[in-house]
Amino acid sequence: MERKILKWTTWCFGMLTVVMCTGLYFMPAFKEGFTAAIWEIPDFEFQEAPVEIEESVVLQDDKLNIELPEGIQGPEVQITNDYINHTVCVRFPKAIDNYSENYIVQGSSDHIANISYYKESGQGVLEIKLDKACEHFYSYKDGFLCMEFKDLHDIYEKIIVVDAGHGGSQPGAVKREVYEKHLNLDIVLKLKELLDEVDEKKLKVFYTRLDDSNPSLMDRAYMANQLDANLFISVHNNASGDGKFSSLNGTMVLYSPDENDDSSERLAQICLENVNASTGSKNLGLVKADNIYIVRTSEVPVALIEVGYMTNTTELDNLCTPEYQEKVAQGIYNAIMQAFEEGF
Repeated sequence: MERKILKWTTWCFGMLTVVMCTGLYFMPAFKEGFTAAIWEIPDFEFQEAPVEIEESVVLQDDKLNIELPEGIQGPEVQITNDYINHTVCVRFPKAIDNYSENYIVQGSSDHIANISYYKESGQGVLEIKLDKACEHFYSYKDGFLCMEFKDLHDIYEKIIVVDAGHGGSQPGAVKREVYEKHLNLDIVLKLKELLDEVDEKKLKVFYTRLDDSNPSLMDRAYMANQLDANLFISVHNNASGDGKFSSLNGTMVLYSPDENDDSSERLAQICLENVNASTGSKNLGLVKADNIYIVRTSEVPVALIEVGYMTNTTELDNLCTPEYQEKVAQGIYNAIMQAFEEGF
């Protein structure tokens, strides 16, 4: 019996040896075939957003690429730029649920601080916060809104802020049912007509108001400072201290005195000379006015022009005529052009 068991064991061991040798002979080919099968699997491209992009779409890395919601075309999108608060809003005509989860917003810009999405009055709003006042440029391509942002001073040679004094519930001086706020605005609107003719690449003009609104004094100065304007000009009209009619008349310009920087004083002088030359009004000189908020807080060259006295009957009559207002506007325009020639 022991001899049979030994013979059976020897036979099994021999067969096992044959199988192992055969396996070792074919193993390299099997290994190579397995490896080849692994690397033949196509690469998987991960996408953060669960959407498919057609091959024809080429997104530009140096622009912000905003995918338009399904069913919305480019002309239906509204874009507004709040230069003062450094905010650009892209408004879709309808509110989109979970926009940020279902659509792509990608790319880059040196000036983007933050992007958020919210719903407002039935619209979807993509709010883009910038790090400074920028001009925006945009185009549409393959279902995307492509935007870029550039510093205002990289686009325009000069930037100015023009302020029509008072407004809204603050009428300023009132004589013979004439409100100063209306005279100030009338002059600024005529000045705007002249400034609109200047090549926009050379000059960008911002206005604190173009209607009967009343921005706060803080907002008016803040606008000039945030835009880093080359000039800040505020248009007002005067009245006697007691508010009674008198013979006092003429033009004066208020400025911010600075021992280390005489730019505001020089701007005020240029404005005074040009308005006097254009209107023939009496020259009442320059006035230091750090007691006036927008003059005191302005970080850019500022001139507050008191065009004339509403408490002088002749001057009030003049101020109410479009012809005289045009002369004032022309004088301020000439002053702006001279200031630029002098390097402001």
